Amino acid sequence: MYGVFKPQAHKPRLPDDQIDPKYKRLRWQIFIGIFIGYAGYYFVRKNFGLAIPFLVEEGYSRGDLGVALSAISIAYGLSKFLMGSVSDRSNPRLFLPAGLAASAGIMFLLGFAPWATSSVAIMFGLLFLNGWFQGMGWPPCGRTMVHWWSHKERGQIVSFWNVAHNVGGGLIGPLFLLGMAWFNDWHSAFYVPAAAALFVACFALLTMRDTPQSEGLPPIEEWKNDYPPDYCEASEVELTAKEIFTKYILHNRLLWMIAFANVFVYMIRYGVLDWAPTYLKEVKGFAIDESSWAYFLYEWAGIPGTLLCGWVSDKVFGGRRAPAGVLFMVLVLVAVLVYWLNPYSTTIDMIALISIGFLIYGPVMLIGLHALELAPKKAAGTAAGFTGLFGYLGGSVAASAALGYTVDWFGWTGGFTLLVVSCVLAIILIASTWNAENKVRAESH
Repeated sequence: MYGVFKPQAHKPRLPDDQIDPKYKRLRWQIFIGIFIGYAGYYFVRKNFGLAIPFLVEEGYSRGDLGVALSAISIAYGLSKFLMGSVSDRSNPRLFLPAGLAASAGIMFLLGFAPWATSSVAIMFGLLFLNGWFQGMGWPPCGRTMVHWWSHKERGQIVSFWNVAHNVGGGLIGPLFLLGMAWFNDWHSAFYVPAAAALFVACFALLTMRDTPQSEGLPPIEEWKNDYPPDYCEASEVELTAKEIFTKYILHNRLLWMIAFANVFVYMIRYGVLDWAPTYLKEVKGFAIDESSWAYFLYEWAGIPGTLLCGWVSDKVFGGRRAPAGVLFMVLVLVAVLVYWLNPYSTTIDMIALISIGFLIYGPVMLIGLHALELAPKKAAGTAAGFTGLFGYLGGSVAASAALGYTVDWFGWTGGFTLLVVSCVLAIILIASTWNAENKVRAESH
């Protein structure tokens, strides 16, 4: 695979008078490419949650469907980590669109082939493949951002890029409703977003680029005169997989700490999102169109929430990630309790759900940003993939399978107890990085 996606060779350096205009133009173009490209991945990632209520009506249990749904998270967690290593040594312009097109192909099978939803085992297998291809999305975006934006501007650019999660994920609900209006077929939850994802893959291929050097430009550190404390010529040398793992991942204690915190952050993120259509229908009496719009609002509320969290981290807490993460997770805990315990008002249910979406994506973004900051740029995709491995194999799998069976056995009270405990553990783990983060920052100045 590495040979297929190998990095583009460096071009001769452009004359000085051409560097500034080309850098400025390409950075806008590339940002649009990775933003829309990654949003497209969400068109074909969480569709299965919208199909669960219909599959329950066909006789499947919530627990069995949760097991099938967990396949995406299991494969994605592994793939995001392993593909992160491949991505660090690959051309993101080819890597990202290839994964997106393959993921769309799996969704077309689920939408059009009757055998694809005929058993839990088949659904698990197809969703596992989908999750693996999904792992080809985040790492090339991380590699792109650390090559095209310097250290001092990276926090802001990652915050803005991170809302691509919400743009893409939020559009699933309206795309599903559009498919239902056109075809009156719940399988359109798969094939309508898949068609949109193929279009996005083509767009990303046209707009993305590899490193600045592959376009005849100097490294971003030189162009912005923004050099990290440990920057040297070796920072521009591609690393082997062994060097990345042994030097910058396995012995990075702070990276391990935020990875464990990510387990519980993802448990809440997907525990609420994946089961929202089912919970709102069964417990709160929402119609399918109401729950689809709730799904949309949950995701899109994360856009201003993520930007606010990044601003709070940079401006209020001086670039420290732990205080902002703790603040937002405490507020998530309050919103989860209201979403669970409110017995009467559908309006309050919607406000609570939107509030969770508004708040949870900030900590998700901070953990990803922190991972990028804890490794050299040639290892950035692997570092991000490492925290993602924990988030998806631990948190998202539990949100799918463990939460589904918990609700089957203990009702929604048991499910929400699991979410509340996850909130508390996330707060404790993020807070445990507070002093360590201060120490690292002090050593770097």
